[in-house]
Amino acid sequence: MSSELRIIISGGGTGGHIFPAVSIANAVREKYPEAKILFVGALGRMEMQRVPAAGYDIKGLPICGFDRKNMLRNVVVLYKIWKSQRMAKRIIRDFKPMVAVGVGGYASGPTLNECAKAGIPCLIQEQNSYAGVTNKLLAKNAAKICVAYDGMERFFPAEKIIKTGNPVRQALLESTVTREEALAKFGLNPDKKTILIVGGSLGARTVNESVLAHIDAIKESGVQFIWQTGKYYHSSILERLKPEGELPMLKVTDFISDMGAAYKAADLVISRAGASSISEFCLIGKPVILVPSPNVAEDHQTKNALALVDKDAALYVKDVDAPEQVISLALATVADDSRLQSLSEHILKLALPDSANIIADEVVKLATGSK
Repeated sequence: MSSELRIIISGGGTGGHIFPAVSIANAVREKYPEAKILFVGALGRMEMQRVPAAGYDIKGLPICGFDRKNMLRNVVVLYKIWKSQRMAKRIIRDFKPMVAVGVGGYASGPTLNECAKAGIPCLIQEQNSYAGVTNKLLAKNAAKICVAYDGMERFFPAEKIIKTGNPVRQALLESTVTREEALAKFGLNPDKKTILIVGGSLGARTVNESVLAHIDAIKESGVQFIWQTGKYYHSSILERLKPEGELPMLKVTDFISDMGAAYKAADLVISRAGASSISEFCLIGKPVILVPSPNVAEDHQTKNALALVDKDAALYVKDVDAPEQVISLALATVADDSRLQSLSEHILKLALPDSANIIADEVVKLATGSK
C-alpha cells in the first residue's frame, strides 16, 4: 500500500459492540501492521477501559442517550450531542482517517456523521437481528453495511448489505488451553461437570437472581459453577452470599477477562442471547441455555434465541421463567452427555467463520478505493 492506512472505529457501550470492534481492528492490523487505528467511544462507558486494554488509542465523546422518562433532562443531552459533534469534527480533522467503521452505540453517531460530511467512506457493522437506532440512522450515508442475519433489508438498503457474520474475540478461537488447565485456572475440579453463567459484560439481574434462588440445589448438585455477575451487581451479590459460608463449587467474579479459558472449562453455558455471544457459541460449538433479555428493541434477543432453538442448537428459557426454571434445567442438561453432544454438533453448523477478516477486507477496500 502506497499510503499509510488510517482508520477510525467508533461505537461501544457494551461488550457486544466493543469485542467485534476490537476484532475488526486486530484483523486489519494483522494484514497491515503499520495501520493507524483510532477508536472513538463515549466517555464513562466500558469502551474507555476495554479498548486501551486491547492496545488501541481511544478518544471519548460526552454523548449519551435521550432520557425518555424525564424530558427536561434532554436539554443537557442535546448540548452533549452538539459538543460531541464538534469534538468528532476536530478528531477527524486531526487524525485524517481514510475510512470510518461504526459498530453501534452512541459515539458512532456523531463520528460517522462527521466523517460522511467530510467525504470519508463509512462502513457500519450491525450485530443483531434487529438493527439499532444509531445504525439505522447512519445507513443512508454508509457505503457498506455488514450484517450477521438474513432479512436485514427491512432496515438497510439491500445493495449495501454484506452478510459477514459477527466478529468474535480472537482469543476464543486461538486459545490452546486444555480443559484441565482452564479448570485449574479457576481452581475447579477436573472430575466434575462445570456450568458457566454469564449475563453479558454488564451483568443480568434475572440471571443473577436465578442463581441466588437456588444456592441449596447448587450446593447439593455435585456440579461446579463459574459465575460472572457483572460489575454492577457484584458487591451486592457477595453480601447476599456471606451467610452461606464457603462455597467452593461456586466461583464468583464480576468480569472474566479470559473467556477462552472460561468456555473451555465449561460443559454448559447459561447466557443472554446477544448476537456476539451467540456467534461465539456457534464458532466454538458450546452447548448453551439462552435467557433472552426482555429490555431490548423489538425483543430481538428472543428472535436470536429461537433461531437456534428451531435447529435444536440451543435451549431457551424466558426471562420471566428463569428464576424458577433455568438452574434446574441446567443441572439436568449438564448431566446428560448425549444431549450436550447433540447441542454442540447442531450449534457448530450455524457458525459463520472468518467474519473479522471479511469485514477488514471491506474496510481496506473502502480506504483505498479498490473494488
